[in-house]
Parts: sequence; C-alpha cells; structure tokens
Amino acid sequence: MALTIKEVEHVALLARLELNADEKQTFAEQMGTILDYANRLNELDTDGIEPLSHILPVFNVLRDDEVKPGSPREEILSNAPLLEDQQYKVPKII
Repeated sequence: MALTIKEVEHVALLARLELNADEKQTFAEQMGTILDYANRLNELDTDGIEPLSHILPVFNVLRDDEVKPGSPREEILSNAPLLEDQQYKVPKII
C-alpha cells in the first residue's frame, strides 16, 4: 500500500513535524511498507482463537481490607523534631 506525499504531509502535520521533500519520499516508502506488513496480518486464519486482553493471566493482587488499630499517638509524635500542643510544628512558609 503506497502512501502519497499528501498523506505523509497530513501525518506530519498531525505529529507537528517539519519534513523536507526527501524525508517525505522516504517516509512514504517506509510507512507504505509498514502498512503492507500490517495488511498481511489480516490474511491469518484466526477462526476459533479467542481475543486476548493480555498475554499472561492478570488478576488483582491486593489483599482484603481489614480494620486494624492505628499506632499510638505518642509513638507517632515521638519522631517529630518539633511539637506544639501535641501536634507537629513546622516552619511558617508564607
């Protein structure tokens, strides 16, 4: 399937590419070859083959949510460099 220069220019416009005349000719040939190969795939007999969304079996690997008690407040605040009224104290930004 040979592409015309006009089609290559359209694709280049969509991709925001500036191509000179030699590049347009080269890309027309290369893109034509790629499309010919893709069309060859349409000739394959795929009857009886189920479509795949992924080549490997994919499943959710997350664990079930379980309610657990949190860490004690004193333990969490013990890591803070500065405290004020049992809260983290941070430098003023504004």
